[in-house]
Amino acid sequence: MTSAVQTVEPFAISPEQSIGEAYRSMIRAFTVAGIDTAALDARLLLAHALEVDTATLISAAGQPVGQKGQAVTDAARRRIAREPVSRILGWREFYGRKFEISPATLDPRPDTETLIDAALAIARSPDLLGKPLRILDVGTGSGCLLVTLLAELDHATGVATDINPAVLEVAQRNALAHGVSPRMAVRIADALVGIDEPFDMLVSNPPYIPTLEIAQLAPEVKFHDPEFALDGGVDGLVIYRRIVAALVRVLPNGYAFFEIGSSQACNVTELLRTVGRTAGWPVPSTMKDLSGNVRCVAQKTLRSTQAK
Repeated sequence: MTSAVQTVEPFAISPEQSIGEAYRSMIRAFTVAGIDTAALDARLLLAHALEVDTATLISAAGQPVGQKGQAVTDAARRRIAREPVSRILGWREFYGRKFEISPATLDPRPDTETLIDAALAIARSPDLLGKPLRILDVGTGSGCLLVTLLAELDHATGVATDINPAVLEVAQRNALAHGVSPRMAVRIADALVGIDEPFDMLVSNPPYIPTLEIAQLAPEVKFHDPEFALDGGVDGLVIYRRIVAALVRVLPNGYAFFEIGSSQACNVTELLRTVGRTAGWPVPSTMKDLSGNVRCVAQKTLRSTQAK
């Protein structure tokens, strides 16, 4: 006696199904796929595929999806395969603004907004408020850090660097979309190689995942974020070392802000302290994200008056 092999039909939405039925079907399929945010993802992707806002989904729940059924099906299948919602949409919201992303760029995370908060607190302090600031964003990706800072600080200008020209094209489009392109230049650069002029502020979210840990990341990350934006070398600190070693040249009298992995605060702080002992820098500070993890390390590079 042979046992029958059960086959699973691929997810599909027919034109006759109502919007409400499609929504519930997507939630069930996403839940089975192990997606924790099934309802939220279904709502965002259904609205995207139907080309309506999410509020319309409720009022139109009884209407058939019609010719948009295939678009709904395609979006749902991509999410079931664990492609991130932001990749399917083509954008990610960051600090209240929409940023285009592409396969070449890192997908910005909400935790990175911690770095923005830290930088803005300094930029809006009595010593710097209203003063022209020149900001360097090392490894800009989508440009979310520098574009956000320029949008928040109308007296600032900046330079965004990356090793990939395709990444810089996305950053330029985001700068244009948010009205800061006249104040933002882009440059191909590896860490701080070739960056010789001084800046007032440096921000960076460098690759910081140790190489051997990349295989353990969630499918949404390891299969969809570019590896060069994740891989920080054996211990995750390769790019930090290169940037910190050149900070005295590029940031002679300013502030540096680094995003870090949740367990890297001590190591990155010690890198800065090692250089800072010779340079006369004060002790670096740290900021936590909403989950309570240290997410940002900040270094003031103004030489301390007590330094010998």
